[in-house]
Parts: sequence; C-alpha cells; structure tokens
Amino acid sequence: MNSNQPPSQSWTAKFAAAFRGLIVGTRGESSFYIHGFFTLAVVIAAAVLGVSRLEWGLLILCITIVLVAEMFNSAIERLAQTLDPEPHPQVADALDVASAAVLLAAVGAAIVGVIVLATRIWELVF
Repeated sequence: MNSNQPPSQSWTAKFAAAFRGLIVGTRGESSFYIHGFFTLAVVIAAAVLGVSRLEWGLLILCITIVLVAEMFNSAIERLAQTLDPEPHPQVADALDVASAAVLLAAVGAAIVGVIVLATRIWELVF
C-alpha cells in the first residue's frame, strides 16, 4: 500500500466529512449569504410563475454550479492561507482565477434565470 494514500474510510465517514466540509465551507463566507438570497428569490419566483420541470432542472443545475464553484473558491482560499502567510503573485493569480470561475458561473446562471423567468413574466403580462 502506498504510504501517501489516506486510509480507507467507510461511506458513513465519507458523508460525515462531506457534510462537515459543507458547514466549514459556508460558515462565515459572506458570498454564501448573497448566493442564498438569490437562490431563495429564484426558487420563489419559479414556484409563483409555474415553471416547467425542465426549467426547474435548469435552474437547480445553475444554482448548484454556482454553489460548487463557490465551495472550490473557498477551499482554494483556505489552502492558500495555510501554505504561506506572505503574499505571493502566483497564489494571488490562483485566487483570482478561482474568483473568476465563481463569477462566470454566476453570470451564466443569471442569464439562464433571466431567460426562464423573463419568458414566464412576458407570458403573464402579454
């Protein structure tokens, strides 16, 4: 057995670690409050406007992609903070790239949200 590999874990332990990561990754991160607000707004609007199952799927997929991108960004930030307390240009670049990934995911999700929800609002008004 390779000494660099972590010991095998049970499925229960893997899920416990994942849920712990969810709590650690979101705790104290102001970005998650913003994402949570917009998630709630989109879910309420979609429910009120009666979007189709396919549209629900697209909206949930977009929300999930944004939250996953934010989790990776948080993980990279935490890792960078532990590696070296002194600022390093390449670490700063990596952090900026991770932030850009969240931005791209959020912009894409917003576009999908506008297409889905604006179409429903248009149908109601006109």
